[in-house]
Amino acid sequence: MQPILHHFRTVHIPGFLPLALITVVVEMLWRLFVIGKGYNFRSSGSTLLIAMGHTLTDALTALILAPVFALAWHFAPWHFSMHDWRVWVIGFFVVEFAYYWYHRLSHEVRWLWASHAVHHTPEEMTLLSAVRLGWTNLISAGWLVYLPVMMLGFDPRMVIILLALDLRFQFFLHTEARINLGPLEWILNTPAHHRVHHASNAPYIDKNYGGALIIFDRMFGTFAAERKDEPLRYGLDHPLGTNNPLGLLFGEWRRLLIDLRRAPNWYAAARIALGRP
Repeated sequence: MQPILHHFRTVHIPGFLPLALITVVVEMLWRLFVIGKGYNFRSSGSTLLIAMGHTLTDALTALILAPVFALAWHFAPWHFSMHDWRVWVIGFFVVEFAYYWYHRLSHEVRWLWASHAVHHTPEEMTLLSAVRLGWTNLISAGWLVYLPVMMLGFDPRMVIILLALDLRFQFFLHTEARINLGPLEWILNTPAHHRVHHASNAPYIDKNYGGALIIFDRMFGTFAAERKDEPLRYGLDHPLGTNNPLGLLFGEWRRLLIDLRRAPNWYAAARIALGRP
């Protein structure tokens, strides 16, 4: 369990943090002085506070989930070697598939959405919005989606590393910079695809769930491209109307708990919690 916990807490990509900070500053200057879209510093300040708190809650989540993932892997009928490059290639697609369903369920199940909605509260698409992440992922239990990956025999350390790389890649998708990758747009998730995912217009809601890849969205009918007649509008469909970090973190939980309290019985409450947002 200790090696798994170590990977949970110390997955590190050399140079990523300086690169991320530089691109955030460059994007801010670009928005302010090149395209004139402005930069919401108050919202960005809230994002930074939320991100710092997420670092702590993520460490606690890792501490609790490490033995759970280790136990799932222990009971797998076989164990794939981390030293075989072919296992890494297959593992990449398996983890990406699991991430697609984790992300999709986080939009389609209200209990999971209460945590994930935090990420969709920014009303402008900037790189910094990538790190506005909820603190309650352990409670919302989306991590259950990854247990079958370990039970198939993939080492939890491999899964954690692949997820970490996937999330680092997604950081650079959160921008309004018009970057077109040509034919790779059919395979990879790109800023254009992810802008659609963050839009709250009706044609764009619940689309483009992929992490590094967009192929599963194309396979399962959840892909959408930006339309010229429908400019993207970012943020929640029903905005929380606050930049207070606690309001952003727990606003959807508050809405959910109010509805659960009003439910006439446990069955109705379960339908609310497990139904669509």
